[in-house]
Amino acid sequence: MSILIDERTRVLVQGITGREGSFWTKHMLEMGTKITAGVTPGKEGEEVEGIAVFHTVRRALRRAGAEASVLFVPPRFAKEAVFEALEEGIRKIVAISDGIPLHDAVQIRAAALAAGAIVIGGNTSGVISAGKAMLGFFPYWIERVYRPGRIGIMTRSGSLTNEVTAMVVAAGFGVSTLVGIGGDAVPATRFAELLPLFQADPQTEAVVMIGELGGTMEEEVARMLADKIFRKPLVAFLAGRTAPQGKRMGHAGAIISGGKGSVADKMRLLSQAGALVAGRPREVGTLLRQIISAAP
Repeated sequence: MSILIDERTRVLVQGITGREGSFWTKHMLEMGTKITAGVTPGKEGEEVEGIAVFHTVRRALRRAGAEASVLFVPPRFAKEAVFEALEEGIRKIVAISDGIPLHDAVQIRAAALAAGAIVIGGNTSGVISAGKAMLGFFPYWIERVYRPGRIGIMTRSGSLTNEVTAMVVAAGFGVSTLVGIGGDAVPATRFAELLPLFQADPQTEAVVMIGELGGTMEEEVARMLADKIFRKPLVAFLAGRTAPQGKRMGHAGAIISGGKGSVADKMRLLSQAGALVAGRPREVGTLLRQIISAAP
């Protein structure tokens, strides 16, 4: 099974006629994603890869229907696009945009929580349920890495995701669903909010978390493990062990502040809560083999 999306999920692409939107629509379709319509104001009547384009989300839903949306829009328009989708009843949204203004990101998260929706992003590669569907942009050779299986993956890092997932596959496993929550300071969905979905998925046997310094999301996961809210095996790899105090490293969310957010503290808390913590990406597959049997 999978969480969030599968081959039956009807998907709307907002910003479908732009360079990125049209390019990745083609590859999402090739992955099996069921794209029903696209939205670009002023472009109604056009088609992208055989998908009809509409002026608004409302018009697209009336004609084609959808329960999920992926946004390929400039960051300054991301909040408006997310709000439009939420107002029309869409409750699964992936916002790809890198650099959504901070106040907009805060409002997006608040609106999603109020609506009972899941918004992934911004600054994310998206979501992929291996062998079923993809919302976002992953490399063309993903079939070699994102093989279907029973390991859920949630990640803050775009650059490490493919490397760690390759180690999971090399160890004999595959992926149920991978969720890139994004690297911005205010992600719309946090790690701990994904764990109940993986817990409820009967075919996700374990979860791999790819974290990094900064923020408190990994500590929240440790509390869920300690409190037995999440009860499946969890393997973690955290980037940024050598980052200096107070220095931002790459992502807007990757900064140690107020004495919190260091990788050492995160690793300690996760280990105490029962997670297995990898020192290097190549150890992730080995640790999975210690707790569950690899596929034959």
